[in-house]
Amino acid sequence: MTVPCLPLISVLVPVYNIERYIGICLESIIKQKYKQLEIIVVDDGSTDRSGEICDLYTQKDNRIKVIHKANGGLVSARKTAMQIAKGKYVGYVDGDDWISPDYYSDLLLKIEDNGCDAVVAGFSRDLFDSSTPMSNVVPAGCYEGEKLGNLFSNMISTGAFFRHGITTYLWNKLFKREVIEDIQLGIDDRISIGEDGAVVYPALLKCKRVLVTNNFSYHYRQREDSMLKKSKPFEQEISQLQILYNQIDCAIDRYPSSLNLRQQLQKYVLSTCIIRSGGIVDSAGETKYLPFEKDLKGKRVAICGAGTFGQQLEKRLRERNHCDITAWVDYDYWEYRRCCLNVDPLEKLLETKFDYIVLGTVDSQATQSMRKRLISMGIESAKILSIHTEDDKVENALSHFLRLDSQEIFNK
Repeated sequence: MTVPCLPLISVLVPVYNIERYIGICLESIIKQKYKQLEIIVVDDGSTDRSGEICDLYTQKDNRIKVIHKANGGLVSARKTAMQIAKGKYVGYVDGDDWISPDYYSDLLLKIEDNGCDAVVAGFSRDLFDSSTPMSNVVPAGCYEGEKLGNLFSNMISTGAFFRHGITTYLWNKLFKREVIEDIQLGIDDRISIGEDGAVVYPALLKCKRVLVTNNFSYHYRQREDSMLKKSKPFEQEISQLQILYNQIDCAIDRYPSSLNLRQQLQKYVLSTCIIRSGGIVDSAGETKYLPFEKDLKGKRVAICGAGTFGQQLEKRLRERNHCDITAWVDYDYWEYRRCCLNVDPLEKLLETKFDYIVLGTVDSQATQSMRKRLISMGIESAKILSIHTEDDKVENALSHFLRLDSQEIFNK
């Protein structure tokens, strides 16, 4: 009796200074129920004991291959791993995350049984002692033909400002190697913002059939240090965002305009600009742009939200002395206090004087939820400000942030 040949999955694991987590990550991979794995670990110039721990694991499991290289960033590490990948399928696991034992057996079953080029999963967001399942916005199901076109029309942006239809992350997806290999190897090493999206969306566009599933077996660990959003001054990040835009723009250029890919891309990069800058752009020492319905200059302002955008907004408004920040609140204030951020519960607003509350999120669903919660507390709707970007002004707003004439960026 002939034993069927099981397909090989290449699992790419980039590692940089995560000695506290890499052992947990590798344990979760080697304990997968599906055993036909090639585990390629790239130590990207770690200065702690991460590399030593990776080497130790090669003695424990001969499926693990470790490459040590000089630090070159996440894109460089993934490209190094891809260059030696031999699997029929390629998956990614970040070295500080972990996966449940049935993760790859489930994804492989779905991609093989449905004859797909890629399977897109959900994930679990692990924060301290809690784990929250996170789905893609687009419904679970198999997409091909006309349905696949509808998926492409909503995968980068669902239309509202701003929600991804399919998450940008590489690590909650499984691709046929023939679909993703050339794209991963062709990514500009300089990209350090949006590295995943630059690969995910062009790779999905090459697929003839895609399965979206609500598998939550990938555990994205939100570390305390990752909750504190460290970034360079926005002025130093502009070139990174230009490279990101151009990388994806070149990849989508060959596809029909009916998919609205360029409009989706513009919204995606604009949302990233707003998040990274706090929605503020300085010119000649003057704050010129805030993406809210009202001007905040000289006003008493409370900030609701302490995620990436909330942190950048609070930081940059204080730096520029643009307004008087009278409160900073969040649903999860306790988690942010554990990270030494001076954040209070929402109830603080009831004893605070303010002219406006600004909602520190670009996610339209989160914005609606926050607004309803605040109104239920008795706060006037007119005092609650959220991201305000009209569709016909997205291109101009993006040009404004990237500080280039629109023809220099949008040359199609």
